[in-house]
Amino acid sequence: MKVFRLCMAATALASLLAGGVATADPADQLEHIRPMLVAPPNVMAHEQATKAKPKVVEFTMTIEEKKIVVDEEKGTTLQAMTFNGTMPGPTMVVHEGDYVQLTLINSSKNTLEHNIDFHAATGALGGGALTKIKPGEQTVLRFKADRTGAFIYHCAPEGMVAWHVVSGMSGTLMVLPREGLTDGHGKKLHYDKAYTIGEFDLYIPKDENGNYKSYDTPLESYGDTVEVMRKLTPTHVVFNGKVGALTGKNAMTAKVGETVLFIHSAANRDTRPHLIGGHGDYVWDGGKFANAPDRNLETWFVPGGSVGVALYKFKQPGVYAYVNHNLIEAFELGAAGHVKVEGKWNNDLMKQVVAPSPIK
Repeated sequence: MKVFRLCMAATALASLLAGGVATADPADQLEHIRPMLVAPPNVMAHEQATKAKPKVVEFTMTIEEKKIVVDEEKGTTLQAMTFNGTMPGPTMVVHEGDYVQLTLINSSKNTLEHNIDFHAATGALGGGALTKIKPGEQTVLRFKADRTGAFIYHCAPEGMVAWHVVSGMSGTLMVLPREGLTDGHGKKLHYDKAYTIGEFDLYIPKDENGNYKSYDTPLESYGDTVEVMRKLTPTHVVFNGKVGALTGKNAMTAKVGETVLFIHSAANRDTRPHLIGGHGDYVWDGGKFANAPDRNLETWFVPGGSVGVALYKFKQPGVYAYVNHNLIEAFELGAAGHVKVEGKWNNDLMKQVVAPSPIK
């Protein structure tokens, strides 16, 4: 009996240290679901609106430290740190009132301690204080999604937050209103496709000859990378981890008449997305759906540490450039992507009246 009481006391103490109390948890009475996460720019399958009761939505992500190619043409590499092996990590989607339950795994092949800070969560440094795991460990965090919007998540180890974030460790959690998106005046909004664009400022060290250096582990790159970071001048600004990640054969796709939701995360630096030849029909530049969206924007602003969301219905076919409208960062440093749109051209919207010809 004494042993039983001691065990119960230890269990209660552990619960208190984890930020809770040894009482019945409302979330334990709810349905648990385990949707499949997918690699960006794609977004997991989800309902845009729901009449169902709140659920516990269980996700699993594995932290992977690995070398990636940032620029194939130049052979430039980055010793990256990632959630599920991608930059950005997968976009999770739940509804307001749901619980997010994440099993976070730090692979035994890794060399560093990691954690996760959800900007959507309340308390304990966004969960960062409760998710510190060394290589070969895992942890489970659960929190209530009590506000709508698209939010950053990122790694946040003490003393190394910036390094982990600019090395690839960020992603998006989107919390939809249970009734779905609206224009702020009662009109329901719907999208046919959703894409995730994660913008990264990278700081890759160079050797004495001006060539980008390569490293075998993240820790090996740490000192040199921090030295470059502190100059606040990125060597690359890219979408989804590399130059050309969303261009050519990797372009996003749509059809004339389709409405696309663009989810643009910027974990560290401000950015200003622009769709060349298109617009933001509805834009939540702060990414928060409780606020009415702006209308008909040409370029929108996404502050560092947040996610901007834009909705656009394509009206013309062709290749659209999706860029950071700091054009130096877009065309010189890599922050550009494509959307390939199929369909019939509408001359009423645009046509070439006179083809180029010699001046008379």
